[in-house]
Amino acid sequence: MDANGAFAVTLAEDADTVCKGLVGGADAVKIDAATLLAPSPLAIAERGPTPSGRVTPANPAFCKVLGHIDPTDPKAPPIKFQVNLPVEWNGRSVQYGGGGFNGVLITGLGLPPAYPFEKPSPLARGFVTYGTDSGHETKQGEPPQVFALNDEAFENFAHRAYKKVRDAAVALMERAYGKKPEKLYFMGSSEGGREGLTMAQRYPDDFDGIFARVPVINWVGLQHAGTRSGLATMGEGWINPAQVKLVGDAVRAACDKADGSDDALVQDPVACKAAFKVETLRCESGKTGDQCLTDAQIKAVNTLHATYKFPFALANGLDDYPGWGVSGEDTPAVGPTGGWVAWWLGTAPPAQPPASNNGIAWIYGAGGIQYVFARDPKLDVTTYKPEDHKARLLEVSRLMDSTDPDLSRFRARGGRLIMLEHMADYAQSPYAGIRYFESVERKLGKAETAEFARLYTAPGVDHVGSGAPANVDMLSALVDWVEKGNAPGDLEVSEQKVEAPSFAVSRALPLCRWPAWPHYKTGPVTEASSFACAP
Repeated sequence: MDANGAFAVTLAEDADTVCKGLVGGADAVKIDAATLLAPSPLAIAERGPTPSGRVTPANPAFCKVLGHIDPTDPKAPPIKFQVNLPVEWNGRSVQYGGGGFNGVLITGLGLPPAYPFEKPSPLARGFVTYGTDSGHETKQGEPPQVFALNDEAFENFAHRAYKKVRDAAVALMERAYGKKPEKLYFMGSSEGGREGLTMAQRYPDDFDGIFARVPVINWVGLQHAGTRSGLATMGEGWINPAQVKLVGDAVRAACDKADGSDDALVQDPVACKAAFKVETLRCESGKTGDQCLTDAQIKAVNTLHATYKFPFALANGLDDYPGWGVSGEDTPAVGPTGGWVAWWLGTAPPAQPPASNNGIAWIYGAGGIQYVFARDPKLDVTTYKPEDHKARLLEVSRLMDSTDPDLSRFRARGGRLIMLEHMADYAQSPYAGIRYFESVERKLGKAETAEFARLYTAPGVDHVGSGAPANVDMLSALVDWVEKGNAPGDLEVSEQKVEAPSFAVSRALPLCRWPAWPHYKTGPVTEASSFACAP
C-alpha cells in the first residue's frame, strides 16, 4: 500500500505492449487507440477560458486510451471516452464531469474543479483519470443543444453515458493492471456537478467519493429561469456594461463593510440580498444614462432576483427555481468567467436565434427551449409557454433534474459527498444547491446527513472560480474522509494566481461550511436568512 492507504500497482514490465494490447473490443465498447506517453512538464498558457484552463499539469508516463461505445439507435452518436492509465497506479480512479451541454471530450488530463494550481494533478498522483463527451459532439457553428432532438443522445447526456463510461473504465483497469480499482471518485463542476449528484442518486454503488461544485441541478428550472431573465432584458430592459459596474459598486457600498472589513468582498450575500434595493439607482424623471437605471432595467434586475414559478410540479415535487443573489455583478467577462456580462446580459440585447455576443444563459436557455423542450428549432421563444409542453417538461425533468433527496443507498454503502456553491454565480443560482442539500437533511435527518455529506459556500466567487479565492484540494479531502474516516470541517482556501514560472498565493479566506455559524437561521433559505462565516 502507498502512503495514502491505496494499493500501488505498476503496469507490466513492458508497459508499451500492455498499453497497445488494450485496442479492440467485440461488444459495444471499442478501444480505438492506446498509446504509451512519456512524462510531460507543467505548461501555463498566456490565456485560457477559465483560471485553471490556463494550466496544463505535469503528467507522468501513462497509457492514453481512446474509445467509444456504440449506440443502440443507428441515428444516435457514439459515446466517446478517454481513459488515462498511469504506469505507477495508486489503486484509485477519478472520473471527470463535463460542462455546459457537453459535446466535447473530457480528457481527464487537466485540473479537477477547485483544485489548487500548484498541486500535482490526480494523474500525477497515481490516479487513473477518465472522461467522456457524454454521447455527442458539438459541431462548429451549430447550437449546442441540437443533439437533444435524438432521444438516445439526450438520455446519454442525462445519465447513461457517465455510467457506461465508468463501467468501461473499470474493465480497462482490470485488463491493464490485473485488478479493479480499490476506490472510485467523481469530480465535476456545473453540468459536471449535476452529473456527480446524478451518480449518487441513480447509481449509488458506483462511487466512493463525489465532489459536486456549482451543480446545475433543477436543470429544467434553470433553463426556464435563465430564459425568463433574458426576455426581461429585451428592448429597454437591457443593461449596458457601465450600468453593470454601477450596480456592482452599489452592492459593495451597501454590504461590503457588514463583515467589519473594507475588502471589496460581500461575505454575507444572503443578508445583502435583503439589504440591497436596486430601486435606489432609479433615474430621476425624464433622465437616462450610465449613472442610473430606468424602470424597465430595475424590473429586469428584480426578475433576475425573483423565484421562477412553474404552473405544475416537476420531478421530486419542485415547481419553481430560486432567483439569483447579489454580489459579483461586475466580475470581468472572459468566456464563461465573470458576472452579469458573461452570463446574463452579454454585450448586446438577446437575439433570436441567440448570438455569440449574448449572455451565455440566454444562449443556453433559449436554445434549450427550442431544441430540448419544444423541439422546434424555429420557435419564437417569446411565445413559448411551459403549459403547452407539460408532458415533455416532465419527461426532461425526470431525466435531468438531479433533485432526488433520498441518498440513503449512497450513504449506506459508505459513499461521501462534498458540494460547493459559489455565491457570486450567475450561471446557476447557488440557492438551488443549498435548497437541495437542505432537502437531503429533511429526508434523512441532519445528523445522518452530516455522516456522509458536506456543503460549503464561497462568497464572492463566480461560476468557474474567479473573483474571491475558492481553491482547495477537495480530492484529498474526499480521500481522507472515504479512506481514513476523517470528515472535513472548516476549510481554508487561498487565492491562486497563474503566473509563469511560479504560482503566487495571496490572501487566505475561509470556505464556509453550511451551516456553521451561530447566527444562521434554521429552515429553508429565505431573503432574510444570514449565513456568512462567523467572524
